[in-house]
Amino acid sequence: MGLLQTVRAALQRVRGGPAVQCTHLDQIRDVTPLTSGCQECLELGDTWVHLRMCMTDGQVRCCDSSKNKHASRHAREHAPDHQIVRSMEPGEDWFWCYTDETLVQAPGPTGTAQNPRPPME
Repeated sequence: MGLLQTVRAALQRVRGGPAVQCTHLDQIRDVTPLTSGCQECLELGDTWVHLRMCMTDGQVRCCDSSKNKHASRHAREHAPDHQIVRSMEPGEDWFWCYTDETLVQAPGPTGTAQNPRPPME
């Protein structure tokens, strides 16, 4: 996520949930990463900051904090079908929808994803 998306995600958590509901949950597939790094950066001999995996096809691309922003470009080039990515960073289990600009809760034991629910206080 770029800085704006990171701030937006943090505000969503503070406010108790997402401002919008993701309408692309049906795009989440049972995929495995096709590479261990950003395929396009590897081909260019370039580096990245963080990695994201497309939940439709398993393509691994670099985040918007990386100079090439391959993950969001993949989403734009394959719109409207490849809009949800998963963070590939150790210890992170969040998903992001590029179209709806919202966090998506990781799939549960039944394999279905949901929009994050506000925390109970």
